[in-house]
Amino acid sequence: MPSTEAIVRLAVFGGVLAAMLIWEEIAPRRHPAAGRGRRRLNNTALLVVGTAAVRLALPVLATGAALWAQAQGFGLLNAVPLPAIVAVPAAVVLLDLGIYWQHRLLHAVPLLWRLHRVHHTDPDFDVTTALRFHPLEMAVSLLFKLAMVLAIGASPLAVLLFEIILSAAAMFSHGNVGLPAWLERRISPIIITPDLHRVHHSLQPSEQAHNFGFFLAVWDRWFGTLQAQPQGGHAAMAIGQPSFRGPDDQRLDRLLLQPLQSEQ
Repeated sequence: MPSTEAIVRLAVFGGVLAAMLIWEEIAPRRHPAAGRGRRRLNNTALLVVGTAAVRLALPVLATGAALWAQAQGFGLLNAVPLPAIVAVPAAVVLLDLGIYWQHRLLHAVPLLWRLHRVHHTDPDFDVTTALRFHPLEMAVSLLFKLAMVLAIGASPLAVLLFEIILSAAAMFSHGNVGLPAWLERRISPIIITPDLHRVHHSLQPSEQAHNFGFFLAVWDRWFGTLQAQPQGGHAAMAIGQPSFRGPDDQRLDRLLLQPLQSEQ
């Protein structure tokens, strides 16, 4: 039987994914590229393959690590007596900071970039781009997350909340949608919006080196990696990487083997 945690996470994931797909159909920010159905199918298939592979290879989940750390008194927040009303939000914020720096490492370390590049070679940008991660990157990310949970001493509740927020925020920030200008101005200083994250998926390397945050936008502001707008505007900006732009490059087998290939 699925655990309560798994049911909650799956329900939130399915609900946010469905809402974003509907939003993209009703009010797309950019005109979708050709072959959208095939690309979306392969992006989703990559998530299914990666999730199954990682669960088989690394059955330990982040909440399990949190339970162990709590029982052993391991980690920063387990060593400092704080009420849950303080400790839980603090853990979520620290985990989000860790994900920001993990994302920067994925771009900075050549071997890790080969894995993360699969995400960036999507020639379009919509909610299914948030599902497009190579299984090996998913495994690396899980190991990094386990290390963060143990070091921070995040509680199981904090980890569950963070997992839900991270999943929902990733699908929102990758959506082919736009917010009203007044709302964008108010929330983009706090959280990563689709317009902010879309810049990170630009074909231009200088723009890819910005907007690494997944949920909170404050890290990009504090560490000098924020770029509010693409140089040519959102409607005209090219998405993806110079290599792997052909239709066949979007096939599932090509995506799985892509880290073995060099960029042209």
